[in-house]
Amino acid sequence: MKLRDIKSTLDAEVFCGGEQLDREVDHAFSSDLLSDVLAFVDSRTVLLTGLINTQVIRTAELIDLPAVIFVRNKKPDPEIIRLARQNRIIIMCTKDAMYTASGKLYASGLKGIKIAD
Repeated sequence: MKLRDIKSTLDAEVFCGGEQLDREVDHAFSSDLLSDVLAFVDSRTVLLTGLINTQVIRTAELIDLPAVIFVRNKKPDPEIIRLARQNRIIIMCTKDAMYTASGKLYASGLKGIKIAD
């Protein structure tokens, strides 16, 4: 799914990386635990989180995530935006709760990460 379609589905506001919205992702992952993000996510995944600090961007940078979507209408501060721009990470914000945003993306055809048994 293109990030442009994700933006539309979630009625999201783009804070940086708007010129990259034609990038494709295969999965979405919703978490506030960055250790889970590091353990389960790959570079073709978009992260939905309510955790809003620079560590989210540092984690996204480590695994080459294309985009981070902040839920519950949380807005990134200038330092988060600066770090995301520097690392070519798209930042979006949706008013939806994490559960609602995840459901909308799943219903639109974006699947979650498969976690091994």
